[in-house]
Amino acid sequence: MIPQAPPVRTAQVYTLADSSASTPVLDIVVPVYNEQADVASSVRRLADHLRQHVPYPARITVADNASTDDTLAIALGLVDELEGVRVVHLEEKGRGRALNGVWQCSDAEIVAYCDVDLSTDLNALMPLIAPLVSRHSDIAIGTRLSRSSRVVRGPKREFISRSYNLILRTAMGARFSDAQCGFKAMRTDIARGLLPFVVDTGWFFDTELLVLAEQIGLRIAEVPVDWVDDPDSTVDIVPTALADLKGCARVGLALAMGRLPIAQLRASIGRDRAAGPQIDGVPKGLVGQLARFCVVGVASTISFAVLFLALHSFLGAQVSNLVALAITAVLNTAANRRFSFGVRGRDNALRHQLFGLGVFLFGWLVTAGSLLFLHTVAPDATKHIELIILVVANLVATLTRFVGLRWVFRKTPEVVA
Repeated sequence: MIPQAPPVRTAQVYTLADSSASTPVLDIVVPVYNEQADVASSVRRLADHLRQHVPYPARITVADNASTDDTLAIALGLVDELEGVRVVHLEEKGRGRALNGVWQCSDAEIVAYCDVDLSTDLNALMPLIAPLVSRHSDIAIGTRLSRSSRVVRGPKREFISRSYNLILRTAMGARFSDAQCGFKAMRTDIARGLLPFVVDTGWFFDTELLVLAEQIGLRIAEVPVDWVDDPDSTVDIVPTALADLKGCARVGLALAMGRLPIAQLRASIGRDRAAGPQIDGVPKGLVGQLARFCVVGVASTISFAVLFLALHSFLGAQVSNLVALAITAVLNTAANRRFSFGVRGRDNALRHQLFGLGVFLFGWLVTAGSLLFLHTVAPDATKHIELIILVVANLVATLTRFVGLRWVFRKTPEVVA
């Protein structure tokens, strides 16, 4: 069954009844949920920037995601106050749901979005949409991880962001540098073809969109941005990180099992592209496989550590170890199948994942036994000591995983999907 985005059940659109403005070139969406303190000032600032610096007809769409405060009422007041502003009210929460629904139904040539806190410097807006206006690119994203970007944020958010993007680049073969920067745009004709297959309704929406876009060969332009962290942000980092990792597992499994119509989408809206990832400077054969396997292993270890520490406080050591291993095992098998050993397409995908399950069970036995031994000799060990023991135990399981995966993939020819 091909996964498809859930429909937007109820969406009310508010705009000026006598509006005679021409069809906009740019429709920039501002998703909001309980943002009564910031929505008015941010939309006014964005509208002022569009008037002064964007030489195309543009519209601002405030997408209210079931706010329970005065956000909707304040936004409706902006419709009468500012030209080129409309409000879409949805009865269900979810930033991804709002963007998916509004973008697919937009009559503009280009759809974009920015976060309501306007953490991204708006001077990057024209560089963002320029490659889409010229049709040089299909999607454009702001990146905070370019050397020329100027970013102000705390070390915790910096570490999480870089770790997450490292996981995407190694485990899923992603080439884009910053999945979660709240500053993106895409051609609307591309959006209508791609977005029905983007399932996530929350914060993982951006990542899922970009991974699918790369899979079908769409061209993604990256724009370095200046970005200042909002200290009053309501985003809860740990639940968001867990949801993102679950999303990675879901998309990675869907790709590994051939559940997405990649070939059809590539033929209808994609561009020609090279077959599979190319790794400069990495030799082929056993040495190359081992090098790529190590890269995937580092990403898997980081993912495991983040999950284990996040879950430990309410699940305990053993259950957290089991859950973290299960999630990363699916990603690890899919990543090694495609990235380390060059296997693509649906052939034997289920068999490979079943073998990965066996490897997971072996790894769980090794790590669970290590925890049991640690708790016997040091019952007061902290969660960080537990994590160190688990990482060491995982190294033993990793050696077995490499030998086993190389054996299971040995007779599988390289197939370009």
